[in-house]
Amino acid sequence: MTRHEPESAHNLVTDDDLYLLGEGNHHRLYEVLGAHPCIVDGTPGIHFAVWAPNAQSIQLIGDFNDWKGPSHELQQRQPSGVWELFVPELPLGNLYKYRITDSQGVSVDKCDPFGFAAEVPPKTANRVVDLDEYQWQDQRWMEQREHQVELDRPISVYEVHLASWQQRHGNLNGWINYRELAQQLVDYVKRNGFTHLELLPVSEHPFTASWGYQTVGYYAATSRFGSPQDFMFFVDLCHQNGISVIIDWVPGHFPKDPHGLACFDGTALYEIDDPRRGVHPDWDTLIFNYGRNEVRNFLVANALFWLDKYHIDGLRVDAVASMLYLDYSRKKGEWVPNEYGGNENLSAIQFLKELNQTIAKRFPGTLTIAEESTSWEGVSRPTDLGGLGFTLKWNMGWMNDTLTYMRNEPIHRKYHHDKLTFSLTYAFSEHFMLPLSHDEVVHEKGSMLNKMPGDRWQKFANLRLLYTYMWAHPGKKLLFMGSEFGQLEEWDFDSSLHWELLEKAPHKGLQKLVSDLNHLYANQPALYETDFDPEGFQWLNCDDDETSCLSFVRYAKRSEDFVVAMFNFTPVVRDKQRFGVPQAGTYTELFNSDSEYYYGSNSGNGSDLKAERIAWQGQPFSFELTLPPLAGVLLQKVIP
Repeated sequence: MTRHEPESAHNLVTDDDLYLLGEGNHHRLYEVLGAHPCIVDGTPGIHFAVWAPNAQSIQLIGDFNDWKGPSHELQQRQPSGVWELFVPELPLGNLYKYRITDSQGVSVDKCDPFGFAAEVPPKTANRVVDLDEYQWQDQRWMEQREHQVELDRPISVYEVHLASWQQRHGNLNGWINYRELAQQLVDYVKRNGFTHLELLPVSEHPFTASWGYQTVGYYAATSRFGSPQDFMFFVDLCHQNGISVIIDWVPGHFPKDPHGLACFDGTALYEIDDPRRGVHPDWDTLIFNYGRNEVRNFLVANALFWLDKYHIDGLRVDAVASMLYLDYSRKKGEWVPNEYGGNENLSAIQFLKELNQTIAKRFPGTLTIAEESTSWEGVSRPTDLGGLGFTLKWNMGWMNDTLTYMRNEPIHRKYHHDKLTFSLTYAFSEHFMLPLSHDEVVHEKGSMLNKMPGDRWQKFANLRLLYTYMWAHPGKKLLFMGSEFGQLEEWDFDSSLHWELLEKAPHKGLQKLVSDLNHLYANQPALYETDFDPEGFQWLNCDDDETSCLSFVRYAKRSEDFVVAMFNFTPVVRDKQRFGVPQAGTYTELFNSDSEYYYGSNSGNGSDLKAERIAWQGQPFSFELTLPPLAGVLLQKVIP
């Protein structure tokens, strides 16, 4: 924290701070509210500040006063609703809460909304820490980040739930420390060619089975895996190894836990006091009051906090659709229209625009990614052009259609060919990310491998085919942990991935395929440079539903640099069949998902292919190609 020496112990929060908070524009509010080491009149101590405008009184309680608060009364700054107290000589590491008495005289012990650390759950008290103790080693990374244009770069995301990626230890709390996780995970991500690591929510949450999506401590990295400095080490090591870090962020709702934000000062302070607008029907959680300046400020400052204090490179914003619509998951009569009679949540829309505008201005080069499942227009369009301003949007339509198609037995796929081709009718309407996320391998949906039809060999072949198709399709990539090596069971948040499967050839081959796809992808500009430009894509053959084959071209910004992608979604070898291509010349096989290296049948083309001036499939040139069974092949024209 920023240390400073104010004139008096009761003036650490300035009038300017209070004015900006009231306006909702205090972007560094985390340097004012919360518990901060500082020096007052030459005496070191901790300054505490909390916003609770409807409280009658607030006491600071902790292990330093036997959890009895009369000796530590906070003073209110009228009319802002901010309360503060300086405690001299209080060491770091002390636990604390606020004992808040409301206007009716009812007292409840609350956690600090700006608490920067907490006890290991199920305990809930905050811990006094100094976030400036860590010495970062990623200065070069941070300088370069400001000038990069993410949309033109390869983005291949490995999505991870830290608690279940690796087996837990028999240490004090049963969790692996961030530092040990970093040593293992960074090496694994780097070796397998992923460019980004996305973590399910790391903010403090009391209920482990929520996977982090029911946040209480928005400003605290969960203590399950160690201290704030331990998590900083984790991010730092990622950056030193060229890996960007994204965290899931949950501004759409918060739980009703009595020590959290709910009814914080005896009133609906952070939430809306109307169940038709303030309670989420799916999760029985509370919805933020986006129309209140101080609440909007709390959330925007929180997003900036992670990018600033923890050097996070991007936020994947959870459940955006639930924020945009007042009638989300509600029946008729269970919701209240907006002032114009519509179902749009106008204050949430304004909040999301403000969020993205502020992040783009304050932290250029970082990502905001929307998990948004509807056809809302302009999610990734800049706000000055009428959009919400996100960098990327998850392509849930592609995910649903593609998995629906792949579940079909190959003999039936010809009747569902449009499930593969439809995504290209809208692929360039947003900046899309193709997600095969944790949501697709839980709640009895089965693992990625067991979604695939056929016998054991065909299941692996189908999954290799799916991944090859995904990496060739326009859009950035995301794959959930375990899916890269064919986890057999669906994801269990309470146990480790089954790493022992890698001792078996099919699983090892699948992992090798994903690794090779990632490395190929990063080295082929045609596969990432024009993800959002229709000029970068060309169908070669999209209507061959009878044979369930597809082919298309991906172009780089330099049109002479392109990759031809061909796919066979049946187990029938298409031997020496003619396929059209856009240019004459010699083509070489860059990648074949049926290779024996990946536990495939090793069908394919052992030599280069010469395109002849024979028109075929609407193309001026063509060659004869062996297209392997249940496989994708990527080709490149040989430059003399």
